[in-house]
Amino acid sequence: MITNQVLLLLMLSILWPSTALPFTPGNIGNLFGVPESDGRILQRSKRGWMWNQFFLLEEYAGNDHQYVGKLHSNMDKGDGNVRYVLTGEGAGTLFLIDEKSGDIHATKRLDREEKAMYTLIAKVLDRKTNAELEPDTEFNIKIHDINDNEPRFAKEIYFASVPEMSEVGTSVVTVTANDADDQTYGNSAKLVYSILQGQPYFSVDSENGTIKTALPGMDREVKENYQVVIQAKDMAGQMGGLSGTTTVSITLSDVNDSPPRFANHSFRVTAVESTEIGGAIGRIKADDPDIGRNAEMEYSIVGGHDTFNIITDQTTQEGVIIIKKALDYENKRDYEFRVEVKNTYLDARFIHGLQFKDYATVKVTVEDVDEPPVFTRNPYIIEVHEDTAAGSFVGVVSARDPDADNKPVKYSIDRHTDLERLFNIDSVNGTITTLKALDREMSKWHNISVVATEINNPRQTTRVPVFIKVLDVNDNAPEFAMSYDTFVCENVKAGQLIQTISAVDTDEPLVGHKFVFSISSTNPNFTIVDREDNTANILTRRGGFSRREMSMYFLPVVISDNDYPIQSSTSTLIVRVCACDSRGNMQSCNPEVLPFSDGLTTGALVAILLCVIILLMIVVMFAALRRQRKKEPLIISKEDVRDNVVSYNDEGGGEEDTQAFDIGTLRNPEVMDANKLRRDIIPEMLFPFRRTSPIKDNTDVRDFISGRLQENDSDPTAPPYDSLATYAYEGSGSLAESLSSLESAATEGDHDYDYLSNWGPQFKKLAEMYIGKSPDREN
Repeated sequence: MITNQVLLLLMLSILWPSTALPFTPGNIGNLFGVPESDGRILQRSKRGWMWNQFFLLEEYAGNDHQYVGKLHSNMDKGDGNVRYVLTGEGAGTLFLIDEKSGDIHATKRLDREEKAMYTLIAKVLDRKTNAELEPDTEFNIKIHDINDNEPRFAKEIYFASVPEMSEVGTSVVTVTANDADDQTYGNSAKLVYSILQGQPYFSVDSENGTIKTALPGMDREVKENYQVVIQAKDMAGQMGGLSGTTTVSITLSDVNDSPPRFANHSFRVTAVESTEIGGAIGRIKADDPDIGRNAEMEYSIVGGHDTFNIITDQTTQEGVIIIKKALDYENKRDYEFRVEVKNTYLDARFIHGLQFKDYATVKVTVEDVDEPPVFTRNPYIIEVHEDTAAGSFVGVVSARDPDADNKPVKYSIDRHTDLERLFNIDSVNGTITTLKALDREMSKWHNISVVATEINNPRQTTRVPVFIKVLDVNDNAPEFAMSYDTFVCENVKAGQLIQTISAVDTDEPLVGHKFVFSISSTNPNFTIVDREDNTANILTRRGGFSRREMSMYFLPVVISDNDYPIQSSTSTLIVRVCACDSRGNMQSCNPEVLPFSDGLTTGALVAILLCVIILLMIVVMFAALRRQRKKEPLIISKEDVRDNVVSYNDEGGGEEDTQAFDIGTLRNPEVMDANKLRRDIIPEMLFPFRRTSPIKDNTDVRDFISGRLQENDSDPTAPPYDSLATYAYEGSGSLAESLSSLESAATEGDHDYDYLSNWGPQFKKLAEMYIGKSPDREN
């Protein structure tokens, strides 16, 4: 144990060479956390085989492996059988131990500001069996502080303000610095503040860093901004201490210590006489070196003025002179008044001995302008009776030129305000007359604009509204207020009220309407009673009305007014006769249908008539449909027994003979005698035709065919081409004439067919058929 203490004492003497502490055994035990008793070092207990605390200066300037201390156990005989093991915070990385000697080294420089103490555990093991020879012991390595951190301010630049004209010692701002060194050990973190820049205006408290004013009467208008540099130094400001600085930007805030002043105490303003009321004619301004609300000013005219006023422009702090009353160059041309300016907000500290207001004189000169005409009144209100004749007098307007020249004026009506052209005005004297008769019931008011224009300067014009009121004249008769639906019950009694009527009149008399109701002549059915409140009651004169006798009555009612001249009109009241119940409620107003002698009513007859019409329509439609179905081609099959036109391939030009048949012959049989040659085939030899004329006995057949032809031509359902060749007469253009027996007047045996042999080989077969059957040949 003594050996261990001596080694630690030597280590302490190296680490603290300048310490004045006597290294007695008792002190050593106290430094390393060993309790002291009577100045004697306590003996190691059973588990106390080492010291429980080591001290190490941070960032010790030594080798890379800084020696920290030595561990030694009584079980270590020096024969190398003991192995020391170190565990805990930083063991193996920051701290290494020699297994044989127990020496502890630090692998790098340590910083107390990062970690001030490390806790480790020491083990003593048998090197061969790895068995623990001593119980584990915990110990601490404490890092002692050195002055290796300079003071630092929270900001590089601080901003502060203090009112101008502040007293000496007025606090401005407090700036503090922090030192990362140990506050409880030595003077490494004890700071002292000083001012490096900013004197003599400001000072700083050396202990807490509070900046204060040091010079009286600092004026913002002279200098507003100051840069102050504050230094904080550790080691209580001694030589060799570390320091840090910061900059404080101090601004003097404004106070109202300067009154407003006019740079020029006389102003001249020019105003044209045509300036409108409320218009600005000029501006004046006073100077105030203060800023913000301390520079806000208020202008006023001393004693007031009846023509001018002055207001304050809050943006520019100027006084704006405005017009209160219209200017007139012809009446007054020069004005003069006094203006006062003062601060709106005052500071009680500076109002003593200073007058925070100033005065100036303002002279206004009025300039003449060419003014437009001025009407004597604005607006004009004129009354005129309705139904006045065209050209009647309505009223007069008058305007004059306000200038000294008094130029002549002409008048006109703005036709945009008189689209119907009801009025006219004399361009010289301004007399307004009517162009048409006025009707109050159409329009009670007419609003027109009259324009007055200088003759010498047409650009100078003035408008004035003229309101023309049309006065009422009793020219309309009263009439029913509404359309009445009046009925009387069949079982009504005499004197029964059936309708209350009222009237309206588009006129408006001054004393109100008073209508009188009457019936033009004595009526045996109804009577009228005037209620003298512009209404009247219609009463029955008799009872027992019948719908069969009369279903509707027309009652003429005469309505008169009481105005002058009296107007009256006759309105007809339609009264229907209706069936009612016992309470007088209407049930039906249709007249009863009287029965006929055969017992059928009108409704039944109408129904029967409708049924007949519907049946007729069905028959007509059915006939039309059958007619459409009959319009079918007549050539249905080859077995059709009717005489058909058949095209033979060996006749004429063969298949190309498409014009051998002329349909015109059928339309006009008289042209059959015409000699028409085929245009496609010309016969090799000509021979005379032996054609018999049509027999007049066949006129019935021709009429039949002509009728059929006309019927088909006029039939809208027939096809648009001649495709039905079913007529009795063939074309007259064929050299063989007609082959039909319809045209023959004699029997088949009476014909002479010898000419067929002269037609050529194409008709050889046909000639053999007919010549062979000829009766002459047979005979």
